[in-house]
Amino acid sequence: MQVIVSSRTARPPLGAVLVGVVVGGILLLGGLFLAWVAFATPVLTGLTPNATRPSPTQLALGGAIWALTLVAPPAFAIVGVLRIGRVVRALTVKVRPRAVTRAASAVGDDYVAAPDVLLPDGRIVRDVILGPFGLAVINELPHPRATRHAGYTWEIRGPNGRWLPMENPMERASRDAERVRRWFGAVERDYVIRTYAAVVSLETDVARTPSCAVVTPEQIPAWLASLPPSRALTPDRRAELVEEIRALV
Repeated sequence: MQVIVSSRTARPPLGAVLVGVVVGGILLLGGLFLAWVAFATPVLTGLTPNATRPSPTQLALGGAIWALTLVAPPAFAIVGVLRIGRVVRALTVKVRPRAVTRAASAVGDDYVAAPDVLLPDGRIVRDVILGPFGLAVINELPHPRATRHAGYTWEIRGPNGRWLPMENPMERASRDAERVRRWFGAVERDYVIRTYAAVVSLETDVARTPSCAVVTPEQIPAWLASLPPSRALTPDRRAELVEEIRALV
């Protein structure tokens, strides 16, 4: 299966990387400079009251100076290191291959997969497959440990561990397939092709719906092969659709 490479990358833009590195570097160097000023120069000694019996005002001023001296340098340095580390993680993170990409080698050459297709209505469809059957939308569920469901109600675990409401994956895939169908029908053509929807799940208790299939990652090739071929999709029309999809990726 041919996989069209998306022009939209998960990496941060160059401007955000430069800003993060510059701001982090300034904070780190600022912390080191403040530490040098405090401990390697007589500035701190000159600012600290040296009276034998300091007044309450002098005690408060001396305490503030020492507190600033002990807190500011490490605080600046730590924030700067964290900012630079965040940029490094964003640049070096490895994106886990999608189920469709992993199954590409087991699917024939007459299939084309396009990730992150940006439809004219602004919605991004995760994976669109063009094959002898027509068009299919495949969405991938998060890991079972991150989701839970009861009937048509779904929840996803948030960053703080709390369960948050989640859009029903089968309904979303069906709506995405309908959006793809409307995109195809927005241009006047002399033929019609069908659109299909599927959700990839590691769980076996996720029930399919009349408009959306549920498959495991290993079942993707078999599910695509089971879809009835479309006589209307000639090689020329297929090549035209590939170019139109490529323009949306």
